[in-house]
Amino acid sequence: MIPTSSAPRLILASGSAYRRELLERLRLPFDVLVPDIDETPLAGELPEATALRLARAKAEAVAARAPGSVVIGSDQVATLDGAQIGKPGDHANALLQLQTMRGRRVVFHTALCLWDGRSGTAQVESVQTFVTVRDLPDAELDAYLRIEQPYDCAGSAKNEALGIAILERIDSTDPTALTGLPLIALTGMLRRAGFTFFTQ
Repeated sequence: MIPTSSAPRLILASGSAYRRELLERLRLPFDVLVPDIDETPLAGELPEATALRLARAKAEAVAARAPGSVVIGSDQVATLDGAQIGKPGDHANALLQLQTMRGRRVVFHTALCLWDGRSGTAQVESVQTFVTVRDLPDAELDAYLRIEQPYDCAGSAKNEALGIAILERIDSTDPTALTGLPLIALTGMLRRAGFTFFTQ
């Protein structure tokens, strides 16, 4: 294992405040660099493949700017009946998303890539989360959106905040995956890359 004092620079390739807050739980020093990539899905690309490709692309883009670093890239794609659900961007789109999703199960594909700039190798993994949305009336959905304004969240609900009240069930092997950074998978990757935890 790498002693903490000699660990390589760890970088989170993301502009997401949610991912930053999750990574802070691990109490490892890290920097944040925002990748500049095109996140448009490719024609005919499966949702999980999109998430995996973009997670790796984010990590590689930042790694090119910081040679020798270990870079974390992550991406999430939400789907309903196999169709991708993006970030709503505004109130009207968010309300339409929630109306379409209510009483139904949405699948969130959260992909993770740990790019090791010391060896030029990558570890990749995808975690699925199945979310059942409560069958709530329009008035409740509208009120929720006006309070929390989750317009930057795929699926229009922040499960780590008030959005938990519109969800009926969450099934996943990693409770942090839905928020955008699967920490169970990530800690395994970091251990394999030589990072240590619980050091004084």
